Amino acid sequence: MILEHWSYKRGQISDRELQDAVWKNVFRGKLTYLHWSKGEAMAPTIGEQGGTLLVRKIPSADPGRVFVGDVIVMKDPDDSDNYLVRRLAATEGYEMVSKDEKDEPFVLEKDQCWVLADNEKLKPKEAKDSRLFGPVPMTGIVGRVIYCLRTAVDHGPVQNSHYSMRKDSPVLEVELDVDDMVKNHKS
Repeated sequence: MILEHWSYKRGQISDRELQDAVWKNVFRGKLTYLHWSKGEAMAPTIGEQGGTLLVRKIPSADPGRVFVGDVIVMKDPDDSDNYLVRRLAATEGYEMVSKDEKDEPFVLEKDQCWVLADNEKLKPKEAKDSRLFGPVPMTGIVGRVIYCLRTAVDHGPVQNSHYSMRKDSPVLEVELDVDDMVKNHKS
Protein backbone atom coordinates (compact mmCIF):
# COMPACT_ATOMS: atom_id res chain seq x y z
CA MET A 1 0.00 0.00 0.00
CA ILE A 2 1.36 3.40 -0.93
CA LEU A 3 0.68 6.16 1.58
CA GLU A 4 2.59 8.89 -0.28
CA HIS A 5 -0.48 9.62 -2.41
CA TRP A 6 -2.57 10.48 0.63
CA SER A 7 -2.63 14.11 1.54
CA TYR A 8 -4.08 16.00 4.43
CA LYS A 9 -3.94 19.53 5.72
CA ARG A 10 -1.46 19.79 8.55
CA GLY A 11 -3.03 21.11 11.70
CA GLN A 12 -6.54 19.90 10.95
CA ILE A 13 -5.80 16.27 11.75
CA SER A 14 -2.99 14.97 13.93
CA ASP A 15 -0.50 12.34 12.76
CA ARG A 16 -2.04 9.95 15.30
CA GLU A 17 -5.56 10.58 13.96
CA LEU A 18 -4.28 10.05 10.41
CA GLN A 19 -2.67 6.75 11.40
CA ASP A 20 -5.87 5.69 13.17
CA ALA A 21 -7.95 6.67 10.12
CA VAL A 22 -5.68 4.77 7.73
CA TRP A 23 -5.69 1.72 9.98
CA LYS A 24 -9.48 1.78 10.41
CA ASN A 25 -10.15 2.33 6.69
CA VAL A 26 -7.72 -0.33 5.54
CA PHE A 27 -8.47 -2.94 8.16
CA ARG A 28 -11.93 -2.10 9.48
CA GLY A 29 -13.74 -0.11 6.80
CA LYS A 30 -15.09 3.42 6.91
CA LEU A 31 -15.19 5.73 9.90
CA THR A 32 -18.88 6.47 9.24
CA TYR A 33 -22.15 4.71 8.48
CA LEU A 34 -25.64 5.76 7.41
CA HIS A 35 -28.50 5.72 9.92
CA TRP A 36 -32.19 6.48 9.31
CA SER A 37 -33.95 8.50 12.01
CA LYS A 38 -37.60 9.55 12.13
CA GLY A 39 -39.79 11.35 14.63
CA GLU A 40 -40.31 14.74 16.14
CA ALA A 41 -37.86 14.39 19.05
CA MET A 42 -34.90 15.91 17.19
CA ALA A 43 -36.80 18.52 15.15
CA PRO A 44 -35.69 20.88 13.73
CA THR A 45 -32.18 19.32 13.54
CA ILE A 46 -33.69 16.25 11.89
CA GLY A 47 -37.07 16.82 10.26
CA GLU A 48 -40.14 15.06 11.65
CA GLN A 49 -40.49 13.25 8.31
CA GLY A 50 -37.09 11.68 9.01
CA GLY A 51 -33.57 11.97 7.79
CA THR A 52 -30.67 9.92 6.54
CA LEU A 53 -27.77 10.60 8.88
CA LEU A 54 -24.05 10.24 8.32
CA VAL A 55 -22.76 9.00 11.67
CA ARG A 56 -19.13 8.95 12.76
CA LYS A 57 -18.44 5.73 14.65
CA ILE A 58 -17.36 6.15 18.27
CA PRO A 59 -15.71 2.85 19.29
CA SER A 60 -15.54 3.76 22.98
CA ALA A 61 -17.32 6.88 24.13
CA ASP A 62 -15.78 8.96 26.88
CA PRO A 63 -15.66 12.69 27.67
CA GLY A 64 -12.53 12.95 25.48
CA ARG A 65 -14.31 11.69 22.33
CA VAL A 66 -17.84 13.09 22.61
CA PHE A 67 -18.68 16.49 24.00
CA VAL A 68 -21.60 18.40 25.44
CA GLY A 69 -23.54 19.75 22.46
CA ASP A 70 -22.91 16.76 20.18
CA VAL A 71 -25.81 14.96 18.49
CA ILE A 72 -25.18 11.30 19.25
CA VAL A 73 -26.59 7.89 18.34
CA MET A 74 -27.04 5.73 21.41
CA LYS A 75 -28.54 2.40 22.39
CA ASP A 76 -32.10 2.85 23.63
CA PRO A 77 -31.92 2.25 27.42
CA ASP A 78 -35.31 0.49 27.25
CA ASP A 79 -34.51 -1.70 24.21
CA SER A 80 -30.87 -2.39 23.31
CA ASP A 81 -31.91 -3.51 19.80
CA ASN A 82 -33.04 0.06 19.01
CA TYR A 83 -31.11 3.29 18.76
CA LEU A 84 -32.02 6.86 19.71
CA VAL A 85 -30.62 10.09 18.31
CA ARG A 86 -30.29 12.72 21.04
CA ARG A 87 -28.10 15.68 22.00
CA LEU A 88 -25.48 15.18 24.72
CA ALA A 89 -26.42 17.73 27.40
CA ALA A 90 -24.09 16.82 30.29
CA THR A 91 -21.32 14.38 31.19
CA GLU A 92 -19.68 13.13 34.37
CA GLY A 93 -19.17 15.77 37.03
CA TYR A 94 -22.08 17.99 35.94
CA GLU A 95 -24.58 18.88 38.66
CA MET A 96 -28.15 18.22 37.57
CA VAL A 97 -30.82 20.47 39.09
CA SER A 98 -34.51 19.88 38.37
CA LYS A 99 -37.09 22.58 37.72
CA ASP A 100 -39.25 20.66 40.18
CA GLU A 101 -38.14 21.77 43.66
CA LYS A 102 -39.14 18.36 45.11
CA ASP A 103 -36.32 16.67 43.19
CA GLU A 104 -32.90 16.62 44.84
CA PRO A 105 -29.94 17.85 42.77
CA PHE A 106 -27.35 15.20 41.91
CA VAL A 107 -23.97 14.97 40.17
CA LEU A 108 -23.44 12.70 37.17
CA GLU A 109 -21.05 9.92 38.10
CA LYS A 110 -18.07 8.63 36.13
CA ASP A 111 -19.07 7.38 32.67
CA GLN A 112 -22.63 8.76 32.97
CA CYS A 113 -24.23 11.30 30.66
CA TRP A 114 -27.51 13.17 30.24
CA VAL A 115 -29.18 13.33 26.81
CA LEU A 116 -32.03 15.53 25.60
CA ALA A 117 -34.23 15.77 22.53
CA ASP A 118 -33.84 19.02 20.54
CA ASN A 119 -37.61 19.56 20.29
CA GLU A 120 -38.37 21.67 23.38
CA LYS A 121 -42.14 21.48 22.74
CA LEU A 122 -42.26 17.82 23.73
CA LYS A 123 -43.01 16.57 27.23
CA PRO A 124 -40.35 14.23 28.73
CA LYS A 125 -42.42 11.11 27.99
CA GLU A 126 -42.81 12.13 24.32
CA ALA A 127 -39.16 13.17 23.97
CA LYS A 128 -37.89 9.88 25.43
CA ASP A 129 -34.72 11.38 26.85
CA SER A 130 -32.92 11.55 30.22
CA ARG A 131 -35.81 13.47 31.75
CA LEU A 132 -37.71 10.18 31.41
CA PHE A 133 -35.05 7.49 31.94
CA GLY A 134 -32.37 9.40 33.87
CA PRO A 135 -28.61 9.27 33.34
CA VAL A 136 -27.31 6.81 30.77
CA PRO A 137 -23.92 5.09 30.50
CA MET A 138 -21.43 6.63 28.06
CA THR A 139 -20.84 3.08 26.78
CA GLY A 140 -24.29 3.25 25.15
CA ILE A 141 -23.07 5.91 22.69
CA VAL A 142 -22.14 4.38 19.33
CA GLY A 143 -21.65 7.45 17.13
CA ARG A 144 -21.88 11.18 16.50
CA VAL A 145 -24.20 12.51 13.79
CA ILE A 146 -22.12 14.72 11.48
CA TYR A 147 -24.44 15.25 8.50
CA CYS A 148 -28.21 15.07 7.93
CA LEU A 149 -30.07 14.65 4.67
CA ARG A 150 -33.73 15.56 5.17
CA THR A 151 -34.53 15.70 1.42
CA ALA A 152 -32.43 15.73 -1.75
CA VAL A 153 -32.29 19.54 -1.56
CA ASP A 154 -32.36 20.03 2.24
CA HIS A 155 -29.20 18.69 3.81
CA GLY A 156 -26.07 19.81 5.59
CA PRO A 157 -23.68 19.35 8.50
CA VAL A 158 -25.21 18.86 11.93
CA GLN A 159 -24.39 21.52 14.54
CA ASN A 160 -22.25 19.78 17.16
CA SER A 161 -19.76 21.12 19.68
CA HIS A 162 -17.09 23.35 18.14
CA TYR A 163 -14.38 20.81 18.98
CA SER A 164 -16.26 17.89 17.38
CA MET A 165 -17.07 19.86 14.24
CA ARG A 166 -13.39 20.67 13.81
CA LYS A 167 -12.44 17.02 14.44
CA ASP A 168 -15.10 15.71 12.03
CA SER A 169 -14.29 18.12 9.19
CA PRO A 170 -11.61 15.90 7.56
CA VAL A 171 -13.89 12.85 7.91
CA LEU A 172 -16.72 14.72 6.15
CA GLU A 173 -14.36 15.71 3.34
CA VAL A 174 -13.37 12.08 2.74
CA GLU A 175 -16.54 10.10 3.50
CA LEU A 176 -19.50 12.37 2.65
CA ASP A 177 -21.31 11.05 -0.43
CA VAL A 178 -24.59 12.97 -0.80
CA ASP A 179 -25.57 10.94 -3.91
CA ASP A 180 -25.26 7.73 -1.88
CA MET A 181 -27.30 9.27 0.95
CA VAL A 182 -30.04 10.33 -1.50
CA LYS A 183 -30.06 6.82 -2.98
CA ASN A 184 -30.51 5.28 0.50
CA HIS A 185 -33.01 7.89 1.75
CA LYS A 186 -36.34 6.40 2.90
CA SER A 187 -38.73 9.34 2.51
